[in-house]
Amino acid sequence: MMARDSGGASIYIIGAGLAGSMLAREIREKGVFGEVVAFLDDDRNKIGNTIDGVPVLGPVDHAARLIRPGAKDEALIAIPSATPETLRSIYAVLHTSGFTRIRLLPNIAQIVEGTAHLIQTRDIDPQDLLGRAPVAINLKKSLAYLRGKRVLITGAGGSIGSEIARQLLSGGAERIYLFGHGENSIYQIDRELRLLQEEGVGEKATIVPVIGDLKNARYMRYIIGKLRCDVVFHAAAYKHVPLMEANPVAVIENNVFGTIHLLEACLEAGVKRFVLISTDKAVDPVSVYGISKMLCERLVLRSARQVSRMKGEERAFMFVRFGNVLGSRGSILPLFMEQIRKGGPVTVTDPDMVRYFMTIPEACSLVLKTGGVGENGKSYLLDMGEPVRILDVAEQLIRFTGHEPGTDIRIEFIGKRPGERLDEPLWSKSEHPEQTDFSKILALKRDETAPIELEKLLAELRPVCEYDETQSTRYRDKDHLVRILEHYIPGFKECTHG
Repeated sequence: MMARDSGGASIYIIGAGLAGSMLAREIREKGVFGEVVAFLDDDRNKIGNTIDGVPVLGPVDHAARLIRPGAKDEALIAIPSATPETLRSIYAVLHTSGFTRIRLLPNIAQIVEGTAHLIQTRDIDPQDLLGRAPVAINLKKSLAYLRGKRVLITGAGGSIGSEIARQLLSGGAERIYLFGHGENSIYQIDRELRLLQEEGVGEKATIVPVIGDLKNARYMRYIIGKLRCDVVFHAAAYKHVPLMEANPVAVIENNVFGTIHLLEACLEAGVKRFVLISTDKAVDPVSVYGISKMLCERLVLRSARQVSRMKGEERAFMFVRFGNVLGSRGSILPLFMEQIRKGGPVTVTDPDMVRYFMTIPEACSLVLKTGGVGENGKSYLLDMGEPVRILDVAEQLIRFTGHEPGTDIRIEFIGKRPGERLDEPLWSKSEHPEQTDFSKILALKRDETAPIELEKLLAELRPVCEYDETQSTRYRDKDHLVRILEHYIPGFKECTHG
């Protein structure tokens, strides 16, 4: 994320607005990243003027084609409100003009009250060109409920957890606890947040990395009580579908029983707000991972009912469900890009497979907002827009790298893997999405909950995941676990194991 030393590069900033001028001023003051030689803009009122002595050229299409960039020269797109369509157009022009390095200031959801810093820029990525126009959120206003609070993020080293942490820097939280079991990923986000703070991004908050394991119930009670956190965002989960199909005990042990341990600890410690990050794969699940997240949703609602019975307490336990996010670890974008770098083939499950997509920053902004406006025991769904064909994504990525699908890079259809389906519904037949007062945030109204005997199911799963002397033969027996799930979860056997 941090800008690299450009070694005397000539820098062309696309966008002569407030963000662009702030970046130019920072580059000049630091004097180590190169020199801003021109702004490029389409605004006729700006073209021909200068900003701090730097000329504004334009329109972008015409001006960029007149530039002959050297190997060290770079373009920096500073239009945080730009739509993916606009970015695609600008990228095509810059790429055609010979720029080999193109950096981007992140979208408006990450830029608070007009502030922009060079450390926030990064190399442009395919996900920037594939998404939809993100909803504009006043992040500082949305995060007001976190001011002075202690906030814990589980899975803080993952794609979603780390982005929640970045955006939390702007919320005025007293402490941000980065909880995870992987030391490298927690180290990386901890270091990144400290660098951002050093460069003036966000407000002062104490950042505390915490290495721990959700599967340890006693430890979870200890650490949640010790940290005295007010708000918990639960993003930790094993989530790679085919891998989890091969390791079903691990996913139930970590996702389901880990969530139980966390919820029990939060209830005991008096946590005021709990937000579970859920997934469309929890809807009528056909994979063990999907079942684990469906059970997590129900566990959160069970905890919410316990909270509602506590008089004099203002507490809210809820979940937020959404579909795929562009660029998350293990998702199709990094996989496709790796396959393209190797010369192909790019592997697509099926020409008709579709998914709902949202960028990580937009999803996290909406999750953070929901955490403040959401009510106890309510279920929320992010408005994902229209589904996208995976084949179209593959073809766009191939073109992003300057190749032609089918001609330069072959696309191969490999068929569905265990736990996969061609489309992922966002809600079940017993759920009905309704508009809320907040853009892109839907409330899920439920009919009578489907008759899954949650307590009996958990009781049967427990000796498989946690050793019990009286049922020692059940421990780690994945075939037995699958049979239990087939018995309790309608459609699971027929869809994937029948």
